[in-house]
Amino acid sequence: MKEHLKNDSVNISHLLDIIKKQGAEYLNSLADRPTSVNNPFVAEPVSLPEYGYGTEDVINIFNERFESIMVASSGPRYLGFVTGGTTPASIAGDWLTTIYDQNTQSTKGQGDISANVEFETIKLILELLELPDNFLGGFVTGATMSNFTCLAVARQWLGKEKGRDIAKEGVSETMKVLTATPHSSSVKSLSLLGIGSNNMIMVKTDGNDREAISINDLEEQIIQLNNEPFILISSGGTVNTVDFDDFMEIKKLKEKYNFWWHIDAAFGGFAACSEHYKHLVEGWEHADSITVDCHKWLNVPYESALFLVKEQYKTLQVETFQNSNAPYLVDPLADFNYLDFLPENSRRLKALPAWFSLMAYGKEGYKEIVENNVALARNFGRLIENSNDFQLLAPVRLNTVCFTLKDDTKQDEVGKFLKMLNSTGKVFMTPTFYNQHKGIRAAFVNWKTNETDVQLIFETMNSTITQLK
Repeated sequence: MKEHLKNDSVNISHLLDIIKKQGAEYLNSLADRPTSVNNPFVAEPVSLPEYGYGTEDVINIFNERFESIMVASSGPRYLGFVTGGTTPASIAGDWLTTIYDQNTQSTKGQGDISANVEFETIKLILELLELPDNFLGGFVTGATMSNFTCLAVARQWLGKEKGRDIAKEGVSETMKVLTATPHSSSVKSLSLLGIGSNNMIMVKTDGNDREAISINDLEEQIIQLNNEPFILISSGGTVNTVDFDDFMEIKKLKEKYNFWWHIDAAFGGFAACSEHYKHLVEGWEHADSITVDCHKWLNVPYESALFLVKEQYKTLQVETFQNSNAPYLVDPLADFNYLDFLPENSRRLKALPAWFSLMAYGKEGYKEIVENNVALARNFGRLIENSNDFQLLAPVRLNTVCFTLKDDTKQDEVGKFLKMLNSTGKVFMTPTFYNQHKGIRAAFVNWKTNETDVQLIFETMNSTITQLK
């Protein structure tokens, strides 16, 4: 082991060159690489070696065993979930994140000041999304942890409204949460926080083809609470149809009633980058907390998301996440300690890939990405509308297309069709259920996707449906 470690250290430049070459080959072939594998299982598991092989041999072992089943999830025709690509600048930032290996905790300390990079990146994102600077933020692994962090502070607020310190005393009574179309990560967060997903009060949506909250029903539900404080989870872009709640109307309700307003804008928040679509998030600056997912439409590598909480709740945030019981973690020179503001004690410098990409491409670069993706989604939607075999389940409001088979008698074949389509390796989409129909989702968020990809995707769909017939 010692010899391998010594040799690897001496030959680090050579090893990085190998990785660089392999990485460049992968990125340059993304458009041709399969989006799925039909047999992803590796036959024989290996045993832990006694003395190891050294890094160069391990690269070869990895390539033999796993490289061929690495799908093009960051490629232009991977439309499943809401998976962004990786811009060249964000890859550079991600590599340097690993190389510098900083633990982002505090500013103005002696051991590590990488949190300053995070502060600056948050400021850049607030500018990109045209949000005021009275939000405090932090980078976490994804939208799940962002929702969790925001709702944890909301839980502390709700406790204080009832005269209790939940962080110290724990949850011992029912807490009310109102919502219409929450993402599963918010539901999961309520479970993790001890609030309980069964304590959600489901508000009606605003019509049959909408996922947005009904403002009238919301107010009726609020009135029934008899002035009891509650948490509202609203949507800044739903998963199926990218529908947005009416933030201006919610703002009016917030002026009348006492509640914590959280917006899950994991990818829909980036509508703010475009003059054409920023009206969708009008009024979101009045929320108490917001979730934004950077490894979606910001096109940076996993794991990267941002939580935003109004600065006026800084004390509540510290009460929720404080880590003052470990003297060795207290930096006497630091004026801000991230350990007191987030769930994790240890964090890599997640902000650096985003910082690189924001600085490299600026406001206009991200405006172009957003508008191009929306244009492609709408073009794809028109192809479906004019098709004999497919139909839209909802209007294409932004960047996600929700559709199904046109023949309602073939609902049981939707899943089979999707499996056959994904098995081609030319495109990847995910299933859903919307408006009493089995459906399929196609999310456009990758900066690489172009009109040629859309045509290839639709041609592949047509050939697949022909096989199904």
